[in-house]
Amino acid sequence: MKIVAVDIGGTSIKSGIWDGEKITEWKEQPSYAKKGGDALIQRVQTIIKSYGTFDALGISTAGQVDVENGSIYYANENIPNYTGMKVKKILADTFRTPVFVENDVNAAALGEAQFGAGKDVADFLCLTYGTGVGGAIVINRQIYRGSRWSAGSFGGILVHPEDMTPGKEFSGCYENYASVTALIKKACQIDGSLQNGRAIFEALDRSAVFRLVDQWIDEIVYGLVTLVHVLNPSRIVLGGGIMEQPFISMEVRQRLLSLVSPGMRTTEIVRAELGNQAGFLGAAYEAEKLLRLGATGVCAQLPGR
Repeated sequence: MKIVAVDIGGTSIKSGIWDGEKITEWKEQPSYAKKGGDALIQRVQTIIKSYGTFDALGISTAGQVDVENGSIYYANENIPNYTGMKVKKILADTFRTPVFVENDVNAAALGEAQFGAGKDVADFLCLTYGTGVGGAIVINRQIYRGSRWSAGSFGGILVHPEDMTPGKEFSGCYENYASVTALIKKACQIDGSLQNGRAIFEALDRSAVFRLVDQWIDEIVYGLVTLVHVLNPSRIVLGGGIMEQPFISMEVRQRLLSLVSPGMRTTEIVRAELGNQAGFLGAAYEAEKLLRLGATGVCAQLPGR
C-alpha cells in the first residue's frame, strides 16, 4: 500500500508517503497561497506527481470542506478564489485513484485520535492556535461536522462584544485575541523584531513581553471556559507550534480549572503530540480506510489502532 498524503496550508504544503506504518519521503514546501486557488491546486498536483505511482490520496486543506464531494465550501482571503474549488474531482480525474479531502484542523484531530493525544479517549475537542484559531469536535472517534461541515469553528466564539463591528468577520471574536497572529501583532508594537512566536518567547525576560504573553494566555482561557461549560469534554487537545512551549499549556490548565464550575474541573488539558504531521496522518488514515472500503465494501475500523 502506498498513499500520498498532502497537507495544504496558507503558508506551506507538507507531503509524504504513508504505508500504513510510517511516513517516508517527507517534504515541506511554500504554498504561495496568495497566488490563488488555481495556482495552489496546480502546485499540489506537481508535488503529487513527484511521488510516482500510488494507491490513494489523502488531502488535508485549509478552508471549510464539503466532505461529501471533496470541494471547498468556503475559504477566506488567505487563499483567494479557493471557495468552490473541486479538489477531490480535480485530483481523482488527474490521478485515477481514491481521494479523501478534509479540513486541516479536522484532519489533525483525526490524526491525534488515531496516533496521538486522543488515542485513548472516544471524545475530545481539538484546538490549534496559529494564523487563526481552528477547532474540531471528536465524538466516538469521528468528526462532528455540523449542518454545513463547519462545526468546531471555535475562532468565532464572542469574547469581546465591545469590539464588534457589523459586517466584519470575527470582530470581537476569539480568533482575533487568542491566535498567534494576534499575539505577534501586539508584540510588534513593543518591538518590531518580534515577528514570530519563537522570538517572542526568547524575549520573555523582558517585562513588557512577559506581560503581553500573560494577557494572551488569559485570552486563550476565556474561550476554553465557554467550551468546557457548553460541551463538558473529557479532554481538550491544544495544538499549533506555539503550544509546544510547556509554560503555555501549564498556565492554561491552571487558569482554566480555576474559572470553570467545580463540577466541570475534570476536563484534561493536554498538548497535541503529532506536531505538524497531525493533519497529514489524519488524511492518510482516512485515505487508507477508503482503500479498505473499496476492497471489502465495508468501512471498518482499521486493526491495531
